[in-house]
Amino acid sequence: MSADEPLFRMVRGVPTPEELAALVGAILVRPRPATPAPIDPSTWARSGRPRTAPLVAGPGAWRASGLPH
Repeated sequence: MSADEPLFRMVRGVPTPEELAALVGAILVRPRPATPAPIDPSTWARSGRPRTAPLVAGPGAWRASGLPH
């Protein structure tokens, strides 16, 4: 849409200035759609991804190697 194009146009009828003002007011105060919250991946999905944290040898390292990070 270019700057020269109207945001909306009347297809039928001839509204009064008051009716147009009411229409514009109704459009401006309508609630905006809420943006959905980002979804965190499940533990199962994270388990299939490459590790970002390095593995450290030591007690319990074998268990940590198979757990999601």
